[in-house]
Amino acid sequence: MSNQAWILETRGLTKRLGGKNVVNEVNLAIGKGEIYGFLGPNGAGKTTTIRMLLGLAKPTKGSVHLFGRDIRKERIPILRKVGSLVEYPSYYGHLTAKENLEVVRRLLGVPRSRIDDVLSVVRLTKEADRAVKGYSLGMKQRLGIATALLGQPELLVLDEPTNGLDPAGIQEIRELIKSLPATQGVTILISSHLLSEVEQMATRVGIIDKGNLIYQDGIRMLRERAKSRIRFGVSEPEAAWRLLLSHGYEAAWDRHQLTVERADDRTVAAIVTQLVRQNHQVYRVEEETASLERIFLEMTGTEGSL
Repeated sequence: MSNQAWILETRGLTKRLGGKNVVNEVNLAIGKGEIYGFLGPNGAGKTTTIRMLLGLAKPTKGSVHLFGRDIRKERIPILRKVGSLVEYPSYYGHLTAKENLEVVRRLLGVPRSRIDDVLSVVRLTKEADRAVKGYSLGMKQRLGIATALLGQPELLVLDEPTNGLDPAGIQEIRELIKSLPATQGVTILISSHLLSEVEQMATRVGIIDKGNLIYQDGIRMLRERAKSRIRFGVSEPEAAWRLLLSHGYEAAWDRHQLTVERADDRTVAAIVTQLVRQNHQVYRVEEETASLERIFLEMTGTEGSL
């Protein structure tokens, strides 16, 4: 993909706070029409990065290019083409959805017809004349997305859009987000600390941890990492492990069992034959498929803390 095709690109993006880099040399690249999942544990630097992308915080060093233009030089015209929902959306609770959207519409100077358009996109047409304070959290998030879509943006930035929602609300927002590139022609950056939430929507993901971008590629590449491993329960694990190593198998031993990565059926059969020949008792053979979630936790070193 040539540089011209990137809707959003950062080069060496860095933010120092309190003497330490909370975002460190981050190079994001997001192509047109993508749903890009921006992942990391809470406190990894996601929101700080997003604030810099939207011109709300100034980088210590590095650059942000949107639509091929430098945000430092052309901030206002660039941001007219960006819609965002960062943290919880703010509303006038006593006003209806339509009235809330009218306030923003006037600021943006877009046609009045856009209000009905965006309410239809987020399926709030029937609730349009209700005071927003009576809305559920999921409805408020949908109204937040409607507000972000008002100016017909080319890029939509959503920071933790399903935070605090129940499973039905999460599913609803997920389906809505998935539909937007095709129906609204937008590119989407969605941040989350949950891989399971993003993997069902994203075409590509970037993983940030302690301010560093540690992975950026297709979701398919993460799935490759999640290939299965085979566990063997045997009578003398250490001796069995040495036997397998001497026959050229890449095995790991953890006191109670042996583990072999990505072994096919033929390899498993050969290993069992070798062990039995040497008088090892094989109690069980089981396949363990690593979930994407576990891969994410291993990569970010946050197992048990999320």
